[in-house]
Amino acid sequence: MKIKFLGAAREVTGSKILLTTEKGKRILLDCGMFQGKGLETDEMNRNLGFETDMIDHIILTHAHIDHSGLIPYVYRLGFRGSVVCSNATRDLCSIMLADSGYIQELDTRTFNKKRVKRGLPVVTPIYTQEDAKACMNLFIGVPGEMNFRIDDNIKVKFTNTGHMLGSGVANLQINEKGYIRRIAFTGDIGRPSNRILAAPKPFPQADILITESTYGDRLHQETKKAEEQLLEVVHHTCVKKGGKLIIPSFSVGRTQEVVYSLNNFFNQGKLPNIDIFVDSPLAVNATTVFRLHTECFNKDLLNVLETDPDPFGFNSLFYITKQEDSKKLNDHSKPCVIISASGMMEAGRIKHHLANNISDPKNTILVVGYCAPATLGARIVRGDKEVSIHGTLHKVNAEVKIIDSYSGHGDYREMISFLQCQEKSSLEKIFLVHGEYETQKKYAIELQKAGFSNIEIPASRQEYVV
Repeated sequence: MKIKFLGAAREVTGSKILLTTEKGKRILLDCGMFQGKGLETDEMNRNLGFETDMIDHIILTHAHIDHSGLIPYVYRLGFRGSVVCSNATRDLCSIMLADSGYIQELDTRTFNKKRVKRGLPVVTPIYTQEDAKACMNLFIGVPGEMNFRIDDNIKVKFTNTGHMLGSGVANLQINEKGYIRRIAFTGDIGRPSNRILAAPKPFPQADILITESTYGDRLHQETKKAEEQLLEVVHHTCVKKGGKLIIPSFSVGRTQEVVYSLNNFFNQGKLPNIDIFVDSPLAVNATTVFRLHTECFNKDLLNVLETDPDPFGFNSLFYITKQEDSKKLNDHSKPCVIISASGMMEAGRIKHHLANNISDPKNTILVVGYCAPATLGARIVRGDKEVSIHGTLHKVNAEVKIIDSYSGHGDYREMISFLQCQEKSSLEKIFLVHGEYETQKKYAIELQKAGFSNIEIPASRQEYVV
């Protein structure tokens, strides 16, 4: 069997791993977009490294765009195999991929206006909303813990990772010459104390383990302390300073966690008398999907549901979908909280809110998740005094706060604890993906200290025979 690493190799986006079996079956583990590298990103996404009609199946660990975002593109280029994932992942992809197509159409129109002025030929989006909708016909939703037979020689089972709604380790059993090869791809690993989702679950023994390493050199603070910090930032910004709190947040997962925390503060009478706006059509739709999949929730949230029928809604919370209502927030003079996508501040409505609020010292930008190094979010986090938004320079006078324990990724201790379900002597090889290279090297050392061995950090396009 061959394993080729086509994305998220020594970086954190573009998750794609190609398996080629002895019988010539080609299975793509994830099919994610590269994000956050400007014009370079477009070329990286279009240059897949394989012919789409050669792929038999895609096995998808979860719905985040850096793991699922190129499925409409490979569909556009001729892929007609199956996309196997959990039921919740399928439902989330139905809204997230269409939203991604819409953003690409919008960005391309804006980009082409500039190209026409310069006498340059126009470009086409990687894919459209229609491509995203059409590719959903290929999706097969599988219940958690079910052994799904892809064909006579390949089975897959998804076991919960607690990273986002529907996320799971892809546990493959591949029959090669009468011998079962066990391959586990963790996708992204969540935290054991997620506010909404059930904790990551031990997964079946593997021979080959492919696992993420995003926070391979960091430790998170406790969840309860992070919620206390969130409340403190709300009071400091909206009550003490009388400003706006801008929270860039991923529409799916992170937004629901922040809203759930604010909902609990409201129920407890701790939330100031201010308006909370969730300005993201995708977040509105995603919250509806969350309500449909209570099988993914933890016991605490299920208990809350017994007395609070809507843990993602309260009297002072307003979901905004229309663009004109979003623009009205620019003239909203009262203190408020605005939660908007995207989390890395690279696209979407959040860029408009940043442009209108980042230069006012009364305001606060609260970062609640990971920002890849080349993104606008990363530049703000590292303390740049001036940033470009939509081609215009803005001084960063607003306070910048960070609460990283709202991240959906486990830290290195939490990831290692998750992997302890594996019998180390049975692991022939461990491949680290989805992490910056320096971070991965530090994480490999921590894994070795914990007794793991045979660790590889593959480079982009590197292929192994296993």
